[in-house]
Amino acid sequence: MYSIRSHRATQPGRRRRATLGLYAVALAALLAMSAIAVPTALAKGSKTVAGEAAAPKLHKTVLTNTKGLTLYTLSGETKGKFICTTAECLKAWPPLLVTPGTTPKGPVKLGTVKNPEGKTQVTFKGMPVYTFEGDSKKGEANGEGLKDVGVWHAVTP
Repeated sequence: MYSIRSHRATQPGRRRRATLGLYAVALAALLAMSAIAVPTALAKGSKTVAGEAAAPKLHKTVLTNTKGLTLYTLSGETKGKFICTTAECLKAWPPLLVTPGTTPKGPVKLGTVKNPEGKTQVTFKGMPVYTFEGDSKKGEANGEGLKDVGVWHAVTP
């Protein structure tokens, strides 16, 4: 005698294989997307860009870049308003820049602003920060009180 098999008996096995196949495709798509998203997320993220050092000339602690050079703000520069915009000013007072999307870290809360050159500049209390070409050693604050397009002040946390 012949045995007749019902198609229903084989349906659950087919469904299981189809479901596993869909899971495999979904997992492959997820892995492909994460291969792109993870490096992008790592590129953006946070970065330590500032520290502190004693400034003997000022008898204070100042905020510095990672090389130990004093950071400065310029009176009048706040809330996206820039005064130091000429090539001459930017040569004497190089801005502290980060890659777009980076959250700057340091011993105090820092922020960023897009400067007139379209670059992402670090800020302290909403004011863009700069180093000074006249400083060459950790803790020097030779730019304190200098007047040109405004008055420069060493950042004291």
